Amino acid sequence: QVQLVESGGGLVQAGGSLRLSCVASGSIFNIDHMGWYRQAPGKQRELVATITSGGTTNYADSVKGRFTISRDNAKNMVYLQMNSLKPEDTAVYYCNVHCIAPIAGAYDYWGQGTQVTVSS
Repeated sequence: QVQLVESGGGLVQAGGSLRLSCVASGSIFNIDHMGWYRQAPGKQRELVATITSGGTTNYADSVKGRFTISRDNAKNMVYLQMNSLKPEDTAVYYCNVHCIAPIAGAYDYWGQGTQVTVSS
């Protein structure tokens, strides 16, 4: 079975920093990219950042210049360094692995999420 486990969330003051980690276990094939999503109360889940196996990254406009995504393929881990945090960053953050198989098509794996709360 495939399992993703996030850690590193918590309570932090505005302007502070947190580093989220996600470790993947089990066999995962045909990975197109890995990333982080978040969902705030009353809002839809949204993309935060993604990174391909080759290291290409993309970010939501709201976090550009503040967040950095990285990965360690050998350790099956992906990270999200979050700096200059704002109250609007408060959400549950989810680790995601997006796969695209030649025949089966696209499919995703998700972690259970870790809470990030930023106080004013």
